[in-house]
Parts: sequence; C-alpha cells; structure tokens
Amino acid sequence: MAKTSKRAPTTAPKNPKNHVASVGKAFGVLQSFSSDAFELTLSEIAARANLDRGTAFRLIQTLIELGYLHPVPQSRRFRLGVACLDLGYTVLSGGALRALAEPLLRDLVPSVCDAASLGALDGGDVIYLARVGTGLDRHKMDRRPGTRIPAYSAALGHVMLAYLPRDEQIRRLESRPRIKLSERTLTDLDALLDRLDLVRRQGHAISDGENAYGLRTLAAPIFDAQGSVTAGLSITVDATRVDMAAFHDQALPQLMRVATVVQDLAIKSGLPN
Repeated sequence: MAKTSKRAPTTAPKNPKNHVASVGKAFGVLQSFSSDAFELTLSEIAARANLDRGTAFRLIQTLIELGYLHPVPQSRRFRLGVACLDLGYTVLSGGALRALAEPLLRDLVPSVCDAASLGALDGGDVIYLARVGTGLDRHKMDRRPGTRIPAYSAALGHVMLAYLPRDEQIRRLESRPRIKLSERTLTDLDALLDRLDLVRRQGHAISDGENAYGLRTLAAPIFDAQGSVTAGLSITVDATRVDMAAFHDQALPQLMRVATVVQDLAIKSGLPN
C-alpha cells in the first residue's frame, strides 16, 4: 500500500519567544491541503500536519467556525473554505493585477463610461478587485474592492462563467438563491445557460438594466497563458447618457483593447493563474 505523504515539518521559528504555537498549528492544518489533496479526513489532516487527532479536531472545528474550512456533505472529509479565497483575493486586489489594471481603467472614465471595474469569480459571486467611477452617485452602487455581487445577475459574472465547463457553470449558478434585482434579471437556469453560451460565442457580455435599473454594462474576459479566465473587466454607463446600441458600438472596442493590454501585461509579468 502506498504510504501517505506528509508535508515537511515547519522550520523552527527564528525567535521562539515570539512564536505562537497554536497559530502555527492552525496554518499547518490549512497547509495540509493541496491541489491533489483538496479533501481530507481528520486522520489525514492530523498526519499531514504532524498533530495528534484531538488537537487536529479542535483546530478543524475552530477553522470551520471562522469559514476557513468546511465539512464535505455526507462524508467525513473537509475542504478549504471561502475565507481562504477571501485572503487570496485581498492580496490580489491590493497587488499586481490591480496595479496593472487600475491606470487603464482610469483612462476609460469618464470619456468612455461612468465606471470601470476589475473583478474575479469566487464561487457564485463576483468579487471586485478594482473600481474607478464617477457620475453614478444617484444609483447608490457600492462597488469598492472586496465588494461581492451575485455572478448570475451581472455582465461581469457572465463573462467569466461563460468559459467554465457546463457542470461548473451549473454548480456556481446553483450555489446561491437567484432573485430578480430588476424586472430584466435572468434567474431561470436554462435561460442563464443559454446566455452564457451566447457570451462565449460573442467574446463579451452585455447587461441593460439587469443588475440595476438605469445602468448599462459591457464586460470582457481576461485569460491566463493557458487560456483559462482569471478575471474580467467591465464598463458601466448611466442609461440617460447613451442608448445601448450606441454604447455597444462606441465603447466595446475600447473595453476589448484594455482587456487585451491587461491580459498581455499579466502574462508577461508572470502573475499566478
């Protein structure tokens, strides 16, 4: 029988007086997971983190309460939780991808649109990584970095969901309740899947008042070097400023140009996928 591989023991702290052992053990639990071991039992976690089962159990329960782990339904396994993704996206939103995109987003506002955004998928949500906006105060839309919106309801969500495998699209769309944010919001699963197919064929997404009354949005994907979508860009305009057809014709080329530049810069800079 193949022997279960263990993660190498953590190196000794540089200053033991400043080392909090319980924190180190908690991170040992989180670091037990990997791309080829994304679901683990209590025994497997204890072995990989070099902990006794009692300590591992208490740490697991604490991390579940905090959202960093969650139990896999109908099994005795655990996997990393959404809070781990939040940490990663917080780093990303303050780091390289945001730094690359934000100056280019500023070039679009207000000449092309009233707001420009960079976002990424987190489960069934879009999480905003950067946002530049002006002139949309009357809509009272909070889209600061770290803000979440349902992916099913927004062009920015559609343009990233569109490039996922069908089963993954369904899983993410079914991961949260779908309610109408306006009379135009798509909530039916089949209608949403048809929309995602259209977005993939077009290479961009369109929303005319679907996420919020009076707002028109275009969104474009950002791919990594392997051709997987890692983020999306969107531009939004007040509906009183321009009709949808004119906004599409005038602004889409600018959006696609910026998305291509951000994508190329990210790949050349070697940003992680």
